[in-house]
Amino acid sequence: MGTRVEVFGWTGVASTSHWLSSQTALAILERGGNAFDAAVAAGFVMQVVQPHLNGPAGDVAIIVHDGATGEVGSICGQGPSPAALDIAAIRGLGLDMVPGTGLLPAVVPGAFDAWMLLLLERGTISLEEALAPAMLYAARGLPVDPRLHETLSAAVPVFCKYWPDSAELFLAPGGAAPELGAIFANPRLAATWARLLREAQARSHDRDGQIEAARAIWSDGFVAHEIDAFCATARAVDISGEAHGALLRGGDLAGWRASWEPVVAAPYAGGVVHKCGGWTQGPALLQGLAMLPEEQMAALDPEGAGFIHQVTEAMKLALADRDSHYGEGSALSPETRAALMERLLSPAYARERARLIGARGIHYFRPGEVPGQEWRPDFAAACLRQRDAGILAAYGGGEPTVRNLPETAPAENALSEGVPADYRARAVGDTSCLSVADAQGNVVSATPSGGWLQSSPVIPGLGFPLGTRAQMMWVEEGSPSGLAPGIRPRTTLTPTLVTRPDGRVTALGTPGGDQQEQWQAAFLVRHMVHGMSLQEAIDSPGFHTNQLINSFYPRGAIRGSLVAEDRLAPGVADELRERGHDVTLAGPWAEGRLCALEASAGGEMRAAATSRGGQSLAVGR
Repeated sequence: MGTRVEVFGWTGVASTSHWLSSQTALAILERGGNAFDAAVAAGFVMQVVQPHLNGPAGDVAIIVHDGATGEVGSICGQGPSPAALDIAAIRGLGLDMVPGTGLLPAVVPGAFDAWMLLLLERGTISLEEALAPAMLYAARGLPVDPRLHETLSAAVPVFCKYWPDSAELFLAPGGAAPELGAIFANPRLAATWARLLREAQARSHDRDGQIEAARAIWSDGFVAHEIDAFCATARAVDISGEAHGALLRGGDLAGWRASWEPVVAAPYAGGVVHKCGGWTQGPALLQGLAMLPEEQMAALDPEGAGFIHQVTEAMKLALADRDSHYGEGSALSPETRAALMERLLSPAYARERARLIGARGIHYFRPGEVPGQEWRPDFAAACLRQRDAGILAAYGGGEPTVRNLPETAPAENALSEGVPADYRARAVGDTSCLSVADAQGNVVSATPSGGWLQSSPVIPGLGFPLGTRAQMMWVEEGSPSGLAPGIRPRTTLTPTLVTRPDGRVTALGTPGGDQQEQWQAAFLVRHMVHGMSLQEAIDSPGFHTNQLINSFYPRGAIRGSLVAEDRLAPGVADELRERGHDVTLAGPWAEGRLCALEASAGGEMRAAATSRGGQSLAVGR
């Protein structure tokens, strides 16, 4: 029995990380739209109702199942790095890492065109119908929820001193965070979308023409021009303690389009798990599951120490490969990257790696050997960076939204040198997720993120900030994720689809940065192997390791880390410690914010959502 009842539907179901996004999706389905339409409208609403978790200039990874053909595909809404952003540019500023905030880490915004591509090629509703719900909430507002309130409260010093336009738009008069429950609106964003819609409708009278016009207006019209003008003149203090300008320019946006991308897939427990490719961390889930064979996992208590140990150790290995081998940097040719991924996802490689999993948790970094790829990240240095940045192992919600640092940092904290006391905040962001299914068998799972209001100053003429995804690229020669012009950063965004021979399709996702694949792995084993319902698998005690190189600035790591909810059964934490894990117990509902649904071949659909965070909702009809 779960914390919530699984919802049921024949018309459609939706499960997202915000209740207004879920209700928007269902409304579109009830009016005759399909799952693709519903996902697009819900995705735009998400940018308004969770601006601290995703935004219009952010990124999105989308994976879809076509009910008519049975095909699974993905859309890359991850924009590339600017032409001027390279290793020499960053080192020339005296930096050895791309800052996690401000203007330097901005890349081409990818989310808008990705949603437009899905709407154009798979949807049925008009551009106006897709944007209308988001425009309503942007113009009229919605109540400030606890997490948004916490984010804005922590951002007050940065906004008021360094980013005045953000303070004017996002804070209450006088410079305070809006009160909990106060109506929070973004009229500038509403005006941006209204102008885009007017111009698109003026350029064309048919649906497809208006969508194509909107894409052109974003990449080459007034939106691109506003971004270009802002980036050419603005400077902003970032987490380095210095004021830097943006290297992104309108020319980087010009003509850029999102793209359909092949998925990677692997069999597991009678189904096939589909993920986005190596431009995301998605293949790490397939690698982890391949080291967790069904027969072995079925013999373990799904909430016991043995289960947690096996999943944790498998994901340590998979994520070490992610940190060492994934990416689209210029160090590897496309042919080498394809061969590398084939090797990483091969059954023989999985068996080779699984033999490294023993009775005790290992505290060292263990990427596999892959011919043609010799670069390795410096794990010891990452552990030192984590110490300097402040250990966050007890924080169970993925990368923290904003975490204030003490006024006086430890003497050894090299990262704090030169950073003004009122900028000492962990102003990185988190993520949102959504899944939708309809009566025609169409299913969408998407993970929107980036463009966080707390991580970069707002563009006054548009009402939203730029993204900061370039912080995931290494300022090192030879890295597959090395910084270079026109390269997609290897993102953490990672939705999941599972297909089965009987026609069932499962969609799931979660916020949580580096934790996303870990939480999804535990969910899938509990659901597919142990037969837990969607809600039961979501509600089971969550856990994750930080023995990986964090994808976000300052790219830290924690040896032997295992963070788990304190709802573990008596004795489980002690047994995990005996197995060599450095266990930190988080709050009872701190680990994972999964949303999931399942559609059957007969038309029956079910959906479930986490109660963690209090904002997610599953709906159906």
